[in-house]
Amino acid sequence: MQQLHTPHVVVVMGVAGTGKTTIGPLLAARLGVPYAEGDDFHPPANIAKMTAGTPLTDEDRWPWLDAIGGWAHGRAGLGGVVSSSALKRSYRDRLRAAAPGVVFVHLTGSRELIEDRMSHRQGHFMPTALLDSQFATLQPLEQDEAGVAVDVAGSPEEITERAVQALKALPEPGPVTR
Repeated sequence: MQQLHTPHVVVVMGVAGTGKTTIGPLLAARLGVPYAEGDDFHPPANIAKMTAGTPLTDEDRWPWLDAIGGWAHGRAGLGGVVSSSALKRSYRDRLRAAAPGVVFVHLTGSRELIEDRMSHRQGHFMPTALLDSQFATLQPLEQDEAGVAVDVAGSPEEITERAVQALKALPEPGPVTR
C-alpha cells in the first residue's frame, strides 16, 4: 500500500461513535505521520463529567482544545493526525487560531448507525445517552473551512481510504511560519 506524504495536520472530527479513535490511527499510518488521541488531552474533571453523563460546557472544552491546538501547532510542516470532536465552528476556530494550517476530516453518518456502533463499544467513558446532545451541538464544516466530510459506512479500511482520497484533493498547505 502506497503511503501518501503530506505535511497536513489533520483533525479527525465528528460526534461520539463515528470512529475517530479507529480511523485516526489508520489515517496517520497511511499518511506516515504520528497520531494523537484527542481524549488524552482532556483534564480528569472533563472525563469525570462525561462518565457521569454530563455534557461538557464550552468553558470545560477551552483548555482541552488549547492543548490539542498546541500539539497541532508543534506538528505544523511535519504532519500529524489528532482526534477531536470539534463539533462547533467556534471550537474549530480555536484550533485554527493555535494551528492555522489544520484541515478537518469530518466523519459523518446516520444517528442510527452511530448509536449502534456506540452500543457495542467496551470501556469508553461516553455513554450513548450523550449522543443527542452531540448531534444537537454539531455544526458541520462550512464552505470556508479547510476540510472534507467522509461517510462512516463500511469497514474502517474503506472509511480510511475515502479520507485519504478526499485529503489528496485539498490544496497543499502553505509555508510554515513560527
